[in-house]
Amino acid sequence: MARCFGGRGQHRESEDMINGRSFLAGEGRSRVALRATSLGSDLIVFIYNENAHIGAVAIGEYDETSQRTSVSVHTRPGHKDDVVAQKAAYAISRSTKAPVCVIAGVHVESITPHEIAGIIANAETAVEQFINSVSAPRHPDDSR
Repeated sequence: MARCFGGRGQHRESEDMINGRSFLAGEGRSRVALRATSLGSDLIVFIYNENAHIGAVAIGEYDETSQRTSVSVHTRPGHKDDVVAQKAAYAISRSTKAPVCVIAGVHVESITPHEIAGIIANAETAVEQFINSVSAPRHPDDSR
């Protein structure tokens, strides 16, 4: 049975079309992946690289009444994944109007400031690709 995403009664995307949807952005040490799945009418999004782990968790919630999005973030000690998790949770929840949990874990040994900026930019690109994929009208016969 397919469930719908979006605020109260708003049809966004069926659960079957979300589960397992993946996107890649960037190259080399700054490359990141995004994988999305559904949990009922909520979304769970993983942002990671080849050294995947749980560095930070952010929950985004869209409030229909105020038309505002809020995000809560929990970061593991010593991890810096909160920026990626917070930005992704905000953007996805704001766009889909659905609750979203983003789990971010991107580790690069001896990372440079340039690589950090690249990872953040690539994560934003992957999030945009995901949002565009769930926002775009789809033909019922489109099995992508």
